[in-house]
Amino acid sequence: MGLQRYEKKIENIKILIRFVYICTYIILLLMTKKLIRIIIVTAIAAAALIGWLMSSAGSGKVEQTVRVQRGTFEIIVATTGELQAQSMERINGPEAMRARNVRLDEVKILDMVPEGTVVEAGDYVATLDPSAGHTRLKDIQDEIEKIEAQYESTLLDTSLKLRDIRNNIMNLSFDLEEKQIAVEQSIYEPPATQRQTQNNLDRAQRAYEQELRNYTLNLDKMNAQVKEVQISLSRKQSELQEMQNVLNQFVIYAPKPGMVIYYRTWDGSKRKAGSQINPWDITVATLPDLSKMQSKTYVNEIDISKVKVGQKVRLSVDAFSDKSYTGEVIEVANIGEQLKNADAKVFEVIVRVNESDPILRPAMTTSNQIVIAAFADTLFVPLEALFGNDTLMYVHRTNNTRQIVVPSDMNENYRIIDAGLAAGDEIYLSKPENGDRFKLTGAEYIPVLKARALQKQQEEENRKHQPQ
Repeated sequence: MGLQRYEKKIENIKILIRFVYICTYIILLLMTKKLIRIIIVTAIAAAALIGWLMSSAGSGKVEQTVRVQRGTFEIIVATTGELQAQSMERINGPEAMRARNVRLDEVKILDMVPEGTVVEAGDYVATLDPSAGHTRLKDIQDEIEKIEAQYESTLLDTSLKLRDIRNNIMNLSFDLEEKQIAVEQSIYEPPATQRQTQNNLDRAQRAYEQELRNYTLNLDKMNAQVKEVQISLSRKQSELQEMQNVLNQFVIYAPKPGMVIYYRTWDGSKRKAGSQINPWDITVATLPDLSKMQSKTYVNEIDISKVKVGQKVRLSVDAFSDKSYTGEVIEVANIGEQLKNADAKVFEVIVRVNESDPILRPAMTTSNQIVIAAFADTLFVPLEALFGNDTLMYVHRTNNTRQIVVPSDMNENYRIIDAGLAAGDEIYLSKPENGDRFKLTGAEYIPVLKARALQKQQEEENRKHQPQ
């Protein structure tokens, strides 16, 4: 109907142009004394004709119409993701960095092959900076030299002290023997002299036995001191050996064939030449399994409640827009996170790619369409064609009626119509002129709309009162 009105306006304008042309031609022919009268009559006629054309053609606004569609209706959450391998082999630095005796907090990566390099098992991958290890190695060697000097000093001190004790034992042995002889000779002396001689012998015996016990105790003590120094020396020698083993592993080789992909750290940055590894995270690079890929994407907090494990996904890779793939949601994060340069919280979602394609590479950008719901054989119209609110919603039909409809689920562009329209019905895409004067039809659907609005309100109230 809008197109017919537009064509009518064009035809009326053509008529006006012809009329003005004829009048002008007549004026040129009749250039007489009646010229003024003719001009006035012509002007009045032209003004009347223009007014009639304006009233008949209206404002000239062209109204766009659409037809109610029937078919499969999908609710989709669209996201952008990044490809990554489902599984990968880690290329690690020296495992011995985690040993307690090594104590290398951070090691710099001096050199690494370019990302995407295809390697075989045993091929060169990276070189670590050995400067921190050499410094630690020199410190251990200095400590070993000190312990070795301490060991020699302990042995010497032990030898001298035990020798003095042995000499004293020998002297006490001689003294004991002399006291024994004196006792034997005192049998002819008075009893008091005999008792004193015996007392001297007893004291000499106790001194001798005490010195023997002292020797044994000192020997045990000296042995313990020597053993302690030996243990310290052995420990440092083990540290030296471990550090030498670590330094021998500072050139990194591929454990298996594959494509080298730089490892992403917890903050999302890639580990490359100039980056550092530490005992808690010794991964230098990765060898992903390119036969099984997945897309890591993020869904905003508004839509995350719609996304569930098992939902189907349509994927495309920005680098190869002519190809499409299918997938499935295999993981949905329970905790949101704040990404860089983003205001709202997002939730990580992992999508498995069903197909295997050699052109797919980690870090490629993907466009993901997560199919939240699909309805077969249903009616739907553009959102722009719907007017009103949840209590009363209608469309403008081209038969000059406002048809009340019962809407249902919607996506970004369309909304399902449960009742009020049929497939092929023609409706205005936007509100037409004098649309408010269109006859309102479909009053039988008003109770349905009110019931749905009440149910929605009750559900919202119940949700508010649920424990968090």
